[in-house]
Amino acid sequence: MKKILFIILLAAPAFLMAQTQPGKVYNLLVGTYTTGKSQGIYVYHFDAVTGKISYQDKVTGVNNPSYLAISNNRKFVYSVNEVGSDRAGSISAFSFDAKSGKLTLINKQPSNGAGPCYISIDKAAKNVFVANYAGGSLSVLPVKADGSLAEPSQTIQDEGTGPDKARQEKPHVHTAVLSPDEKYVLYTDLGTDKVNIMHYNPSVTKPLTPADPAFEMVNGGYGPRHIAFNPKGTLMYLIQEMGGAINVYNYKQGTLKQIQSQTIVPDGFNGQIGAADIHISPDGKYLYSTNRGSANEIEVFAINRDSGKLNFVERTSSLGKTPRNFVIDPSGNFLLVANQNSDDVYVFKINKNTGKLTYTGNKLEVGNPSCLKFADMN
Repeated sequence: MKKILFIILLAAPAFLMAQTQPGKVYNLLVGTYTTGKSQGIYVYHFDAVTGKISYQDKVTGVNNPSYLAISNNRKFVYSVNEVGSDRAGSISAFSFDAKSGKLTLINKQPSNGAGPCYISIDKAAKNVFVANYAGGSLSVLPVKADGSLAEPSQTIQDEGTGPDKARQEKPHVHTAVLSPDEKYVLYTDLGTDKVNIMHYNPSVTKPLTPADPAFEMVNGGYGPRHIAFNPKGTLMYLIQEMGGAINVYNYKQGTLKQIQSQTIVPDGFNGQIGAADIHISPDGKYLYSTNRGSANEIEVFAINRDSGKLNFVERTSSLGKTPRNFVIDPSGNFLLVANQNSDDVYVFKINKNTGKLTYTGNKLEVGNPSCLKFADMN
């Protein structure tokens, strides 16, 4: 008995060390609106075992960096500068030291449209794609070898209106997402209820040309917003800001075939709908969405393994106001939600068996957070 006790005591320090060792740590970049408390873009460390966040650095002097894109090699960060409907927006390029978290402005270029609200970049860092919400256009900006941006090489101006005369009085381009094979760019237009589909050829000056068909219509007045592909690239999920629904599509070579439309609001909901963001867990089992308006919640759906259709699991409070954006950490352990109008980011633990969320007690206070991005430190 004494011998067994002695062995246990010898093993205890190693066990305790294993329990307290920090896990995988990522950079967490936070884009913001600088109209309130925020001063620009913030960089934190995020521990994917404990869920804790620690401040690293920030870059100031950048106007409304409300959405961010990180190059695949993690050496550069690009932000929109989202300004109002009466002024042309711009795009800022930064060098990024992933080890220290330091961002340094390289240059800035016009976005060729007002109110740029979304930016993405291809894996080869040839071009960035910018959705100009107020201007109703999509712009392409070439990326130079030093990470700086050239002037826009192509701008596609949408035309048309939707049935909601207050919010769909003209085009409002909201997102620009590359297909998993990067042969297409799909971009949503809230103002015309369209998902536009473009061939992408990075070897030519004007890399986008309309696919056939060139767009997919959604229900009138629903207002398409953000897009997520499943890990296999065979399914596309579209959240609609005004209609509060998620459309599910079979996806193949730039073509979409709708198989489901799933509401994100409960029966009898009479509040204001403001569907916002959508992401899929790394294992492809669960889909998450957010609803702003009067709900201020996160919705959880299970993805059917065979059909890809959604089954409702739960809805939970975002614990703040206006959950504009959220992110799932690369390990799939945590979901972080950015509450734009309560100046906070909350960390939820994901139950990988059920998809359900539990608040961890970890919270970040930052002014008007609107975009969360993870990046490896190496």
